[in-house]
Amino acid sequence: MFDQTKLLPIKGATVARFHWTNPHSFVVVEFNGTKYVMECNSVNLMSKAGWKFNTLKAGDKVNLVYYPLRDGKPGGMLKTITLPNGTTLNAW
Repeated sequence: MFDQTKLLPIKGATVARFHWTNPHSFVVVEFNGTKYVMECNSVNLMSKAGWKFNTLKAGDKVNLVYYPLRDGKPGGMLKTITLPNGTTLNAW
């Protein structure tokens, strides 16, 4: 589903939604008029990596690195995200 041979960056995306759910969490961001759906790990593993249910809020400006979807649609598997305060968190 994800092309794990490629890592793509997005700088200055806006968080639209953050779904803190199992079995996988999701971050939806908007960038250049396009919505990207980013799949993340489970709540349990993300918690161990420093995430919380309120880590992201709609409107937050973030930078991220992700593995793109193989079909070319906007989105993928989130690798890292840099929060507005400069903290970088791993999503996998």
